[in-house]
Amino acid sequence: MKKNVAVISLDAYAGQFYAQQVQKLFGDRIAVCSYSVRDGSVEHMPRKYDLYMVTTDAFDSLGDMHRYVPIDGEMMEIHVTLRWDVVHRLQALPAGKKVLFVNLSDKMCREAVTRLNQLGVNQLDFDLYHPGAPEPDMSQYDFVITPQETRYVPAGAREIIDIGQRVCDSSTMIEAALRLGFEELLETPEFEQYQRDVAANTYSFDRVFARGLRLESQFEILMEILDEGIVGVNERGEVFASNHKLEEITGIPGARALQRPAAEVYPFVPFARCLAERAPQPAQVVSANGVNMNVAVAPVLRGGACIGAFATVQRFSDAENRQNELRSQLLHKGYRAKYTFDDVVGQSPAIRRCITILKKMSLTQLPVLLIGETGTGKELFAHAVHNASPRANGPFVAINCAAMPENLLESELFGYEEGAFTGARKGGKPGLFEFAHKGTLFLDEVEGMSTALQCKLLRVLQEREIMRVGGNRIVSVDVRIVAATNENLDKMVEEGTFRRDLYYRLNTLPVLIPPLREREGDLLLLIDHFRKGIGASFTLSPELERLLLTHQWRGNIRELRNVVEYFSYTGSPVVGPEELPPTFHYLPAGLPEAGGAGAQPPRLADCPQEDERFVLSRLYQADREGRSLGRDAILAAAKAAGLPCSQQEVRRILSALDQAGLARVSRGRGGTRLTPAGRALCRRLETEEKL
Repeated sequence: MKKNVAVISLDAYAGQFYAQQVQKLFGDRIAVCSYSVRDGSVEHMPRKYDLYMVTTDAFDSLGDMHRYVPIDGEMMEIHVTLRWDVVHRLQALPAGKKVLFVNLSDKMCREAVTRLNQLGVNQLDFDLYHPGAPEPDMSQYDFVITPQETRYVPAGAREIIDIGQRVCDSSTMIEAALRLGFEELLETPEFEQYQRDVAANTYSFDRVFARGLRLESQFEILMEILDEGIVGVNERGEVFASNHKLEEITGIPGARALQRPAAEVYPFVPFARCLAERAPQPAQVVSANGVNMNVAVAPVLRGGACIGAFATVQRFSDAENRQNELRSQLLHKGYRAKYTFDDVVGQSPAIRRCITILKKMSLTQLPVLLIGETGTGKELFAHAVHNASPRANGPFVAINCAAMPENLLESELFGYEEGAFTGARKGGKPGLFEFAHKGTLFLDEVEGMSTALQCKLLRVLQEREIMRVGGNRIVSVDVRIVAATNENLDKMVEEGTFRRDLYYRLNTLPVLIPPLREREGDLLLLIDHFRKGIGASFTLSPELERLLLTHQWRGNIRELRNVVEYFSYTGSPVVGPEELPPTFHYLPAGLPEAGGAGAQPPRLADCPQEDERFVLSRLYQADREGRSLGRDAILAAAKAAGLPCSQQEVRRILSALDQAGLARVSRGRGGTRLTPAGRALCRRLETEEKL
């Protein structure tokens, strides 16, 4: 069945170019449409595509892409590179030449030059120029290099080298094929030719593989770094390679085995069956020379033909010990999610709406940001997101980023190598990212992370790889991030205490966890739940029940649980107000803290003015429709109604409603919702025909 693909880019021309590449390679399997941020066409993009391919510059421009892409939409980034013929042309330029690189922005200039350096074009001395930058002295430059942006080249250039538009790299095309279910495309001559034509970010490795892609040369590179025995045979079953670990396990010298039939040297390895069936042979325990070993064999297939096979060999005791160690670590650390959405107690519209949204988000691989006051149950929801996700069978790892010093947090997250610091464990230690591989990492109070660690976290999110403290080896990780905060990250970004780029990475799927005072009807359910959980049998007096129902609950669920546990120790079968904890400070819901800003009840609560009544009426209408309302929508409605209401005035009214406990103004694009107290006021005003 033909699939529909959307290509989203910053620039319309670039997007059309990438769309043409994808269409050409995938042929009639797909239909591709391109959309641009700059020309506004993305605003009108239908929400119907099987795959959304988005350029990295579009991400940066939009921040929250899910304003345009459905939450459950299949989305991936487009990574670009150059064709090999262009790279070779630039490599041939004389070393030491002064070159001006011209592109649309400083960021795009830096990305392109970095990629050129990675591809082996590192003999030139680059300066950067983009529209808006100071005009350079062109007399000092031997060449100007630009990716089809010659219109921005300053006057006076000696020679302009137009390297053409960058192309989608092969990893992008591979990921697109896999996401669309076209795995067979990877075996086609067209795709193989595409891989040969475009440059990969592997210049140093290309020189390593200069002898050709013979099976032997690939094994030679990998065998000695693996912590298990390896032996490879060709299509005739003759040994062509083995490593020292195999010799250590079997006691058979590797030199004696080369060029000999594996059936003679390693009769306990089922190579013959693997080559005949062209199918992997699952791991099995065999015994040879008094040693129990785990042996697994896999064929090497190329173009439908079996050209050899390789086997992995481990001492049975080593494999068991390694597995047992990992299992004990995971169990000891508690790396499993305990709760599901069924464990959330509550029937209020606010909490049911939150659950509905998070269930949909759970099905994606994107980061989730849980925003909420302290004690609202953010960690419970993090557990539930993991258990409802495709990663439910993987580990769930949680850490509080504000609970430990920066250096300790870094070693916990990323692990460390032996000797990295005084007191480092012999042999090093894997970090939480490694333990969370194929699972979920929950970063609680993520705002407590230093800016240096924020930078490292951003790299993990972008590159999906980490490096241990004191190490020099890259470790690939596949981890889904769920973060939580009780702070205003928007404000922290503006203050410079939280990285803007990391914020937009984490803020892909933000969800506001409602505070207890906005969960109408849930308080008594929660009290009964906690009471049963501790085996208590008390009841609440009517007076205490009314008092608790009107309390603000600044500590939310955590505060409520503490109060219920305190009641269980009073010994009273019927608990009254006099049995409240001595630290309980009663404050009716809807009133601000004593001494705080706006301590006097706002005038709108008793006698709203015309513009205030208008805002309340719009919020009330939206509430009855089960949705929130944004500031821009309120302003537009006011203008349509002919009310002289400015943006500042709307902001003031919403702030006053929030302070009075009548509405909840969410951060970001969450909009504003009425609280139970706000609904009650609107119903009263409606009855009095004032709304």
